[in-house]
Amino acid sequence: MTGPSRGRAVAALLALTLGSFAFVTTENLPIGLLTLMADDLDRSLTSIGFLVTGFAAVVVIASVPLTHVSRNVPRRALLGGLLALFSAASVVSAVAPNYETLFGARLVTALCQGLFWSVVNVTAAAMFRREVRGRALSVLSAGGTLGPVLGVPAGTWLGQQTSWRGAFVAMTVLAAVTCLVVIALLPADSGLASDASHGASPDRRRFWLVIAATAVATTGYFTTFTYITAYLLDVSGWPEPALGPLLFASGSAGLLGVFLVSALVDRRPRLTPVLAAVIIAAALLGLAVFGGTRWAAVVFAGLGGAGLSAFAPAVANRMMQVAPGRTDLAGAVLSSGFNVGIAAGSFIGGALVATAGVRSVAFAGGLITVVALMILSIEPLLFGRSQASTYRLGRSDAHV
Repeated sequence: MTGPSRGRAVAALLALTLGSFAFVTTENLPIGLLTLMADDLDRSLTSIGFLVTGFAAVVVIASVPLTHVSRNVPRRALLGGLLALFSAASVVSAVAPNYETLFGARLVTALCQGLFWSVVNVTAAAMFRREVRGRALSVLSAGGTLGPVLGVPAGTWLGQQTSWRGAFVAMTVLAAVTCLVVIALLPADSGLASDASHGASPDRRRFWLVIAATAVATTGYFTTFTYITAYLLDVSGWPEPALGPLLFASGSAGLLGVFLVSALVDRRPRLTPVLAAVIIAAALLGLAVFGGTRWAAVVFAGLGGAGLSAFAPAVANRMMQVAPGRTDLAGAVLSSGFNVGIAAGSFIGGALVATAGVRSVAFAGGLITVVALMILSIEPLLFGRSQASTYRLGRSDAHV
């Protein structure tokens, strides 16, 4: 540990993981509450869906500028303030009298999330020795993994039992509790002055290669998985009542990816993203070939989720090694890369469903992910195996 005691650092890491779980759950809650929200607010399903796509767009646009502006703010104060504002925005969402008010609250939440993801990796890593930082990032990523597979179904169930507003009340409480724990446990200067604040082996070329591979791999995954429900129904032949348990089971496989990457990422930081991309590509292409068989489709869907869950902390760890300047700004760019991939994948998948049918999304997603795998694999060929430090920016530099 570089700062706090082991127990305190682990507890603070778990609090940050809970915060990531709350943010990802809140981002995707309208997906599960779509019809309830549309009926209550007298809006179309498309309008409610825009609460999710607009959210992602705000994260892409705002992450880097917000990170630059807040670069000298102590991380305990920054993360505590973001979680407090997130809790307040969730209150407004829960009591919003109309769509416009809800949209404004979602905008505030998106701004908080964009900045949260930009600094949380660095903050978490700064509490641990360099040799185990990849493992710490793997634990942190579990929050984002559990959000869609546990948080959204739980929020959907709560909304069905009460109202959609009840789900946002629950997020208010969760964010408030997390805020208090983070303020109590996180070191005041965590991430600002530690060796985690700048890349360990900075290289601008390798950094942008990681960002490109991240965006392309995420595009491939979401080209398929945005429409996985339709795929399981129309191609695999599963009945609709089985979808909930199936999606939960396949999504929970993401935790397997988190555990696998935690065992490897610190020892083989360059190889781990490649292996994760191999798993994603194999899963999507396997789904394309064997997706007509029910249980094979579920297995490959779960494998894809495990691959993405391994990929996220692997590239985050790699980013912290090769970031050419401040790692918080590099994290903001990485977050934008993920969100660009989500949006692009959803768009490509939608276009394919409309023209070639839902069966085509698995094959297309697999091919796109193969491109990401190629990008990662050519790094040693392009730049050699040593990582020169000639691309490091000065410590006062804010550009990546």
